[in-house]
Amino acid sequence: MDFRNILISVDASDNALRAVEYAAAILGPAQGVRVTLLYIERAPNRDRFETEDAWLNQCRLDHQGVFDFLAKARSVLVAAGLADGAISERTVLCSTEPSIAQTILDVQQEGGYGTLVVGRRGLTKGEEFLFGSVSTKLVHNAKNCAVWVVQ
Repeated sequence: MDFRNILISVDASDNALRAVEYAAAILGPAQGVRVTLLYIERAPNRDRFETEDAWLNQCRLDHQGVFDFLAKARSVLVAAGLADGAISERTVLCSTEPSIAQTILDVQQEGGYGTLVVGRRGLTKGEEFLFGSVSTKLVHNAKNCAVWVVQ
């Protein structure tokens, strides 16, 4: 694993943007760094929509939001000094299984990323117990890489 090969997992939240900004501040002047922005995309729950058209419209809006966020994250990294060519983007469509954390870990292993960066939502212990925490699962299950959890 190459620590200069960095995977930043994002979800279009303020926490994810903070993680990108943190990584940008550290990596901006570094030479030989490659960054991949990873977005795990899940379709909205179909049961929440009355019609197929309403669901498809929401899917399109969510999908566009992904690319808007990735463009913003890229601009933060470039503004910090990373070469535009050193930044790539990847989206993965994920069903309910495997979990988002496991999907991130699978991408990390497949891509040989030596550093994994993720934002933390700041769940309470009770919320984390009930709902789980992606960042906690990443810290506990990541192998052969550094994990930066940014709050």
